[in-house]
Amino acid sequence: MSSKKTAIITGASGGIGAGLVERFLEEGYNVVATSRHATRELTASGGLILVDGDIGNQETAAHAVEAAINKFGTIDVLVNNAGIFLTKPFTDFTTEDFDALISTNLLGFFYITQRTVQEMLKQKSGCVVSITAALADRPIAGENGSVSMITKGGLNSATQNLAVEYAKDGIRFNAVAPGEVDTPMHANDPNDSTLQGTKKRATVKDVVDAVLYLVKAGHVSGEILHVDGAAPARRW
Repeated sequence: MSSKKTAIITGASGGIGAGLVERFLEEGYNVVATSRHATRELTASGGLILVDGDIGNQETAAHAVEAAINKFGTIDVLVNNAGIFLTKPFTDFTTEDFDALISTNLLGFFYITQRTVQEMLKQKSGCVVSITAALADRPIAGENGSVSMITKGGLNSATQNLAVEYAKDGIRFNAVAPGEVDTPMHANDPNDSTLQGTKKRATVKDVVDAVLYLVKAGHVSGEILHVDGAAPARRW
């Protein structure tokens, strides 16, 4: 067992997830990092456990939580970073698209958050931060992600409801809602000009900084923290 705090990070092998893993290790946490190909993209160490698997499968959640408890003893932070985002006209979305979004974004959240909260209840403390999307409540003309936002908006609502449900147990729930982030996912997208010096895209560090703020802000719960540079003001 370790005296250091422990964080579980999903979707951990690239982009925001890899940035989160690096930062939490720098902050002195033990980390359990899970993604489909975590062992291919990251290097395990004494303070970093890697769990391969689809977060939409219950077994992946079970393995990640069991690894954290068996090796480190507690789970202090869960960052629900795993997610997919599809954009197309509403009438072009398929049942397969919908199923994929539900599996990763909602079932993935449900499985690992439920198991993690069961452990946090034993210690009467914990912090859950989910990565959602600014588009869920700040839509932008031309960004056709309505079906994706069914899932991301659902996470926002779940975050606020869970914050109330578990406030008496010392478990906090918050979300970071980024706009477009400068990751490989958006490498080929046009980067709009800035307005009054404000970037269109956030950096991975911008999002990671927001997550760490919510982890450290012990009296903040039920908040949706937007990291989008006031994007709608530049796009309408």
